[in-house]
Order: sequence, then structure tokens, then C-alpha cells
Amino acid sequence: MVQFEANFDGLVGPTHNYAGLSYGNVASQSNAQDASSPKQAAKQGLQKMKALTDLGLVQGVLAPQERPDIHTLRRLGFTGSDAQVLEKAFREDPVLLAACCSASSMWTANAATVSPGADTLDGRIHFTPANLTNKFHRSIEHEVTGRILGQVFADERYFSHHSALPTNEYFGDEGAANHTRLCADYGQAGVELFVYGRSAFDQSRPAPRRYPARQTLEASRAVARLHGLNDDTAIFIAQNPEVIDQGVFHNDVIAVGNQNVLFYHQQAFLDTAAALDEIRRKLPNTELHFIEVPTAEVPVLDAVKSYLFNTQIVTLRPGHMAIIAPSECADTPSVKAYLDKLLTLNTPIREVHFMDVKQSMRNGGGPACLRLRVAMTEAEHAATNPACLMNEALFGRLNQWVDRHYRDSLSLNDLRDPALLLESRAALDELTQILQLGSVYPFQR
Repeated sequence: MVQFEANFDGLVGPTHNYAGLSYGNVASQSNAQDASSPKQAAKQGLQKMKALTDLGLVQGVLAPQERPDIHTLRRLGFTGSDAQVLEKAFREDPVLLAACCSASSMWTANAATVSPGADTLDGRIHFTPANLTNKFHRSIEHEVTGRILGQVFADERYFSHHSALPTNEYFGDEGAANHTRLCADYGQAGVELFVYGRSAFDQSRPAPRRYPARQTLEASRAVARLHGLNDDTAIFIAQNPEVIDQGVFHNDVIAVGNQNVLFYHQQAFLDTAAALDEIRRKLPNTELHFIEVPTAEVPVLDAVKSYLFNTQIVTLRPGHMAIIAPSECADTPSVKAYLDKLLTLNTPIREVHFMDVKQSMRNGGGPACLRLRVAMTEAEHAATNPACLMNEALFGRLNQWVDRHYRDSLSLNDLRDPALLLESRAALDELTQILQLGSVYPFQR
């Protein structure tokens, strides 16, 4: 049975803006208040999806959230017409309005945790939307995310969908941004690495002091249980709290894995030796490549600035992998020197492809943030909604759709404009028809 890994990227929404909502995310904070370009951001994302398709990979598209989120604003007490709700929210609490306009669902690494059928007890692919409780603007995503995933992966013979974990600080779950999978081959049982920043119930465990740890050990264990993983297929690793306090808000900012390769910074984990030993024990017959990047060669701050580890490692053919990196990696001397060196080492990583995703990077998300990985068989691929799979025709159609509906520039003051709400809804209504998603948004229901 042929099995491969597909990437499902989040389509950037029409309200893409720089509100600086993500405390602990250095790029998000440093570009707050700047004007954004939703049209450019969406096109950069589409170009990245097309580039991976051209490399021979299976690439999908996930729809954005409905924003501005009038439904949430009404739940919080704003009344009147939609235009009045927007104006009242802008005058009373502009930060809240910005949160309800966030296009952060573009970073689908946070959409859910995904376990392939090779690892799960029932042999199906399991999805659990992330509750993202640490940030209000993201905590309002999971219900619609679950609906979208349910429409993309609808066949119950192959796919199992769970509700998000309870929305409280004890079960803070950030999805696949703190999860990766190692295996000999995508179709073989592997080990799933759940990296957490703190324990909610055991205060004696180490935790960061400056920035919040968004993923709890308790959430990671709950997702593993829901997905039918066992002691042989799940590993729980503590993230180094010191790097969280340097701006490493998710594990995918400091480590990334693919098949038999784990690419990570020297300071990524609290107890690296113990983690690697457990991986070796649970994958005894696999030739593993642990690629540790020394602090002396790439300081943590350079890794965060360039998003060296928020790259995608993709398999182009057996034993031959490529890194999909943001162009900022080429512009950071220490990182560029390390990547040049990496290609000379005896590892499966043989190529580096630089992509321009600056609009996403300025808001705190690199190539790995933009994609949700789904390892699947040919049968599962055939059962996936074909309208959501990237090809030449869909690429052209979505670019034309962006041209019709997206603004060239967007400032925080524009978020109060009722015309933006109408433009966004018109865009999403047409998008659900293009992607054959049905009525997934509140305004459609």
C-alpha cells in the first residue's frame, strides 16, 4: 500500500492584518500596527502551495475563518446591525475588534493534531482541532475549523473527527505546531512526538517565566488517548523553558521532523538525551538521523528571526528530502552558512528551496506554520474532498478569486468598515462553492 504525506495549507483570509495579538511571538509583536496586504499574503501562500505541487507533492487547501467574527462580538454584548456592532466594538474595545478580525487561521499547523492510520488503534486518520486557549483571537477558531476538516475529510471509513479539548488553561492545546511524527516510512507505524511547555497539574515541573507555555502535558496526553495511541506510538517531551522565554512560542519554531529525520536546535528540549534514547527504543529498526544545530553556529535568536526550524522537510523520493525555507533564512548569515553546510553532511536532506512568505513571516508564521501534515494512503487520498486538492486549475481559480475579493492594503482602522465585512462574506461564500465545503460559516447557517 502506497502511503505519503500531504500538506494542507491555510488560505490567508481577507482580513489579514498586523494587530500584534500574539504575546510571546516576537515577529507578531514587532510588526504590530503596520499596514498589511491581504492580497499579497494570499498570493504568497498560493504560490507556496503551487511550488510544492510542482515538486510532485500532494498539496491541499484549507479555508479561512469568517472574519470579522460578528457572532462572537454579539456573544460579548455588542448589539444592533452588523455595522453598528463593528462601530461599537471599535470605539469601546479596538483590541477586541482586532482579535475578532484576525486571519490567524492561515497557520494551519495550529488547526489540529493529526494521527495517521498506521499509528491508531482503529486504522483511521484521527483529527482533533486545537482549542488554542492561550490566545483569545485563536480560541474562537476551533468550532469552524472542525466543520472545515469534516468537509475536507468526510468519509467515516477513513477519517475520525474529535471535538476540541475543554477550553481552559489546564488543557491548552496548540495542535500540530507541538507535534511531529518519526517513522521509517509513512505507511509504517511510527512514533508521535508531543512537545509540551508545562504541566498544568504538576507545578513542580519546569516552566517558562517570561512568556506563556501554550501547550500542556495534560492536553498532549488527552489527544494521544483520543487518537488511540499507546506507549509504543506516543512520546511526550518537555520543551526547554529557556527558549520559550526567547520567543520560541511553539516547538515548530525550534525543531521539525520528517520520516527518519529530526532537525532541532541544541537548546530545543529540556532533556535531549532522554528524548532521543526513547525515540531509539521505540523505533529500533529504523536508521535515524538526529541533526542537532549547535548554539555556537546558530544562536536561538537567529533561529527565531529566520524561522530556520519553522521550515518544512519534505520527501521528494526515497532517501532524498528537501527543506522548504522562508527567504529570511537566506538573508540571515549564520542560518545561510549552516544550511550550506547541512547539504554537505551525510543526511537525507539534499536540497533547500527558499520561498517568499514575508506577509506571513511579519505576523509570526513561516512555511511550517502554514501547513497541516496528513500522512495518508492512496485510498484515503481518494476519499479526500478533491475540490480542496491543489492543481493548475485550482491555483488559477483561487488567484482570480483573490483578485476579485481582497484588498491591496489593510490598516487597523479599516477593520471597523462594514464594507470589509460584506466583502469578506462574499469572498467566503464563493470559496465554499469552489472548495465544495457546504455551509461551514455562521453567516451561512
